[in-house]
Amino acid sequence: MKKILWCLLMAPFFCAAQSVSLKPLNEITKTSLRGLSVVSDKVIWVSGNNGSVGKTVDGGKNWQWVKPKGYEKLDFRDIEAFDDKQAIIVNAGSPAYILKTIDGGTNWTEHYKNADSAIFLDGLAFWDKNKGIIFGDPIKDKMQLLKTVDAGKTWEDISPNLKVSLAKGEAGFAASGSTIKTLSGGKVWISTGGMVSNIYYSDDYGQNWSVFKCPIWQGKETTGPFSMDFYNSKVGVVVGGDYVQDKINANNVLLTSDGGQTWEKPITPVLGYRSGVTYVNAKTLVATGTSGTDLSIDGGKNWKHISDQSFNAIQRSKKGKAIILAGEKGSVYQLSLN
Repeated sequence: MKKILWCLLMAPFFCAAQSVSLKPLNEITKTSLRGLSVVSDKVIWVSGNNGSVGKTVDGGKNWQWVKPKGYEKLDFRDIEAFDDKQAIIVNAGSPAYILKTIDGGTNWTEHYKNADSAIFLDGLAFWDKNKGIIFGDPIKDKMQLLKTVDAGKTWEDISPNLKVSLAKGEAGFAASGSTIKTLSGGKVWISTGGMVSNIYYSDDYGQNWSVFKCPIWQGKETTGPFSMDFYNSKVGVVVGGDYVQDKINANNVLLTSDGGQTWEKPITPVLGYRSGVTYVNAKTLVATGTSGTDLSIDGGKNWKHISDQSFNAIQRSKKGKAIILAGEKGSVYQLSLN
C-alpha cells in the first residue's frame, strides 16, 4: 500500500520506469566547452575556449583535440558539423571569425572576419548542408545577421532584412550556441535577452521577420533565454534565468504551441538557471545548466531534477538516439534514459 501511495505522489516520473544515467566520455581536457554538434551516435564535435576543438568518431571512446593554427586564443562558442570531415566554428568577441574544416579538423580556413570592436557572434544553425545563418549582438541597435548558401564558403550580411531595432540592453547569449533554431523550409527562431527578451522569427530563410515577446525572466544584463528548441513549427521550449543566480527558478522555462507567438509557464519548472535544452521526442525533454539537469516526460509541463552536475550545452544526435552534454574542464557526458 505504501508503494502504491508513493507511486501516486511521485507520478509521472518514477512510475514510468524511467531510469537515468550519466556516462563520462571525456574529462581530461582543459577547456570550457560550449559548442556542441552531435552528428550521429558515433560522430560528435565540441568547441570551447583556448582555441580548442574536439572530435570523436567512435561515440566518445577516443578523442582528437586540435587548435586551429593562428586562432589558439579564441573562444569558440558554437560549432556546426556535417560529418566526420566537415565542420564550421565561430568565436565570441572581436575580431569575429568563421572557420571551416573539410579534412576532419587538421586544417581550417577563414571564411569571415569582422574587426568591429562591437561585434559578438552568438550562434549558428543550418537548414541543410548549404544554407546556414549566424546571429550576433546588435551594432548601433541592429542585430547582426549572416547567411550562407554555399556551405559556409561565403557569408552575406542580411542584417538590413530585420527592420526593427533592438531595445537598449537587449542582446543574445552565447552560453551554448542554442539561442538560434532552424527547421526545414526556411524557418528560424532567434531569442534575445538582457533588459528585454524577444523571439525573432522568419519562415523564408531570413528575408522577412516577425517579433514576438518572450515573457521569461528579464530586466538585467544577466537574465533572459539562454537556450531554445522546437520540436516542430508550432511546439517549442525556451530556458534560461539568471546565470549569476543559477539556483533560482523564478521564471526560467516557458512553452509555446503556436510557433513562439505566445508562451506559458509549466506546472513544475526546472530547478535553476539552464543554458541548454533539447527535445528527445514529443514528450521527453532535457534541460541543463551550471546548477544541474532536469527531465520532463510530459512535453515540458512538469520537470524533475535528475543531476546536480554542471554542464553548458546539450544536444540529441541528429542521426541517432544519443543525448550528449558538454561543460567545464572539457567534460563530455552521455545521458541515457531507459
